[in-house]
Amino acid sequence: MTELRKNDEKSRYEILQGGQVVGFAEFRPVGDAVMLPHTEIEQGHEGEGLGSQLAKFALDNVKTEGKRVIPMCPFIAGYIRKHPEYTELVHPQQRGVFKL
Repeated sequence: MTELRKNDEKSRYEILQGGQVVGFAEFRPVGDAVMLPHTEIEQGHEGEGLGSQLAKFALDNVKTEGKRVIPMCPFIAGYIRKHPEYTELVHPQQRGVFKL
């Protein structure tokens, strides 16, 4: 079973399988925004869609908090390009930087 959680202590969103962390997306608060600098899925779990689940969870959380996102992680930026409903979370002046 896959579980998603926000780990404020480690400043990251985590995805777990069988109680073990198999991936994470780091976050850093920056004023009224949240920077997502790095996402990582453990070796052997790539291609299972875990990164996409993690990206969606992180972006939904940022949206719920009423903040903007700074998608420094290429994977997160790519996820937003494939799911344009999240483009509104990126400040209009930053969208060009991330090709959104």
